[in-house]
Amino acid sequence: MGELAEPLEMSLPAVTKHLKMLERAGLISRGRDAQWRPCKLEEAPLVAASDWIESHRKIWEARMDRLENYLHTLANEQENCDEPK
Repeated sequence: MGELAEPLEMSLPAVTKHLKMLERAGLISRGRDAQWRPCKLEEAPLVAASDWIESHRKIWEARMDRLENYLHTLANEQENCDEPK
């Protein structure tokens, strides 16, 4: 794990803590090979998270588009009210 900590400028205990959290969340799995504890990214939870984010991104984009249209409508109405008659 020292090779993980070094480029991240983190202490070994900090890396260990983060890896334990990732493992508890199901995002990585760790095995045993003598004194080594190889880590593997788990694809399924990452795919599920990505799908959830994508579905919500579409919802928020649609809401932002409606807000943008509404703001343009308000701006146009304000311009029409400000024009001399």
